[in-house]
Amino acid sequence: MKKLANHLYWFLIAGALFYYLYHKGYIFANFENITPQETYQMLQHERNVTLLDVRTKREKREDGYIEGAKLIPVEELEKRIDELSPYKKRKLIVYCRSGHRSVTASRILANAGYRTYNVKGGINAWKKEGLPLASY
Repeated sequence: MKKLANHLYWFLIAGALFYYLYHKGYIFANFENITPQETYQMLQHERNVTLLDVRTKREKREDGYIEGAKLIPVEELEKRIDELSPYKKRKLIVYCRSGHRSVTASRILANAGYRTYNVKGGINAWKKEGLPLASY
């Protein structure tokens, strides 16, 4: 019985680790994770880039936003994905507040054929780096 409990314990630990790594975009990711600094460099030096903010309108208003970002909340992304079709051949950089919802959005977009890049840490990491923000 003790051996079974030990196996169950390790199985649960492995499952929790898998869940964490998958939802952070570290495994089975069909998109690339990039830092805020890499994002900034891409935005400054590449023309073939589109920026997508998947936060809510309220978050955008309260926290500021990266200039030029298109806003489609992740909850609406599957319904509104056609709005992004003009950008299908471009690099699509996705961010949210902390980097969690943007992983979900990046998976959706990559599965739909977009070249997707997820900003690790989201707008919080962007702010921490002292990178420029726009506001209302």
